Amino acid sequence: MRAYLQLLRLPTVFTAMADIFLGFILTYRGFQPLDKLLGLLGASCGLYLAGMVFNDVFDRKQDALERPNRPIPSGRVSVMAAVVLGIVLMAGGVASAWTVNVWSQIIALALVPAILGYDAVLKRTSLGPLGMGLCRFLNVMLGASNFSWQQMGSYWARPQLVCAIGLGVYIIGVTWFARTEAKQSSRAQLIAALVVLDAGVAVLAGLIGTWLNEGDATTSLLLLALIVGQLNYRAFSAIRDPSPQRVQPIIKHMLLSYVMLDASLVFWHTGDGKLAFATACLVIPAMFLGRFIPMT
Repeated sequence: MRAYLQLLRLPTVFTAMADIFLGFILTYRGFQPLDKLLGLLGASCGLYLAGMVFNDVFDRKQDALERPNRPIPSGRVSVMAAVVLGIVLMAGGVASAWTVNVWSQIIALALVPAILGYDAVLKRTSLGPLGMGLCRFLNVMLGASNFSWQQMGSYWARPQLVCAIGLGVYIIGVTWFARTEAKQSSRAQLIAALVVLDAGVAVLAGLIGTWLNEGDATTSLLLLALIVGQLNYRAFSAIRDPSPQRVQPIIKHMLLSYVMLDASLVFWHTGDGKLAFATACLVIPAMFLGRFIPMT
């Protein structure tokens, strides 16, 4: 069981759930209709976890050299078992989206080639971070996808679209920062990745500063400043010493901070501390499970 949980990188799925919370609340300002929210959560979790599985399937030869203790190269999970699990999770995610509406189905189906394309091809190219950013963009939009044909224009308008773009850019930076986490990283690459990450947060800050909502823009901007300030402070230590022992904990912090970015946007959009707190609480199981199951 531990091997399969490691294969799934289970703690990170809560960052995907935070995307759905954000996208759904941007559309409904709450957690109702609950059945639609649960359907979207099921879709996101299934697709995200399938992506984690196929990531290890396609990386098994590289992991055998750099991470021999990973579940597949260590022999604790067979390649066939991993492939079957990935297919079941991906099919389950698409089926869950099918219970919501046609737009959820379309976005879920778009996520399938985006995930597989990243895992199989893009990850090993310079386009890898862009591929992961696209997956995150689509995941946020999946959370906001329960709408009718008549609402199509407003769906693609702000703030849903800009939030998805900002968070997608943030993940591009995180993915770039993590590209060589298993070995000595390049300082120049880490600096460039951090600049991209900060640009993603800047997009979110620009949205908060220019789009009126029920929340307190000043408080939300201060929260963003606190999050990005801590991230940069921690990242500088990895830039000074770009060893795996320094870089990998920073990546974990970046992923956990992603949940807090979602919570900050929820508070800005609704002014409801309870909704923001519920979103932020997703970081608790991620942190707890992260003590036993590596997130990277």
